[in-house]
Amino acid sequence: MLDSATYDHFDTSQFLKWCDKYPVEKGIISSVVGDELFLEIKKIVPFPIVYFNHRSQLPFVLNYSTPETIGIDRLALASAAVGSFPGVNCLVIDAGTCITYDFISSEGVYQGGAISPGLQMKLKALNTCTAKLPLVKLKDKVNLIGKSTADSILSGVVLGTCAEMDGTINAYKMRFPEMKIILTGGDAPLFAGYLKNSIFAAPEFLLTGLNNILEKHA
Repeated sequence: MLDSATYDHFDTSQFLKWCDKYPVEKGIISSVVGDELFLEIKKIVPFPIVYFNHRSQLPFVLNYSTPETIGIDRLALASAAVGSFPGVNCLVIDAGTCITYDFISSEGVYQGGAISPGLQMKLKALNTCTAKLPLVKLKDKVNLIGKSTADSILSGVVLGTCAEMDGTINAYKMRFPEMKIILTGGDAPLFAGYLKNSIFAAPEFLLTGLNNILEKHA
């Protein structure tokens, strides 16, 4: 079972209560905390904590020219792909603040990918970089032909991004015909209904990858 907890600031007592609610079997893996917070947590818990970064032992080969700059979430997604679909070419699309495309070859080699703005980033850019365009909220249903300025923005942003995704997927398919496409991230449900390509929807793929790395270290 997967669960999550969010804190505005680190609260030792609340953190320990959460650990009591969900007893830790092997350890905790951390991917986003700073050094000071990591050390603070390490002092109060009786189990191992793995601080995950690009220097960590990975279940795949990292073929990336600037590993120190790569997002830790992208590495976790690659780990999930290798663990879930071994021996298969995988393209992982993470639709969050940014939209990331990560390709892992059937040999278990992370080859890189692409990064583009996410939906909220595009909506905010249209609002802040123009004089009159409003800040529009996302809707579950988007019409191709917008009958208002708000609907026109949604059509351009959402359907335009879907076209970007389908175009990227098709470009990968031309080079790697046999390939698994995994869609994850907060905005994944919105895209799933519009994409023309067949995808594997995996909302918790990032957590799966972090757990795979923790298992490897444990």
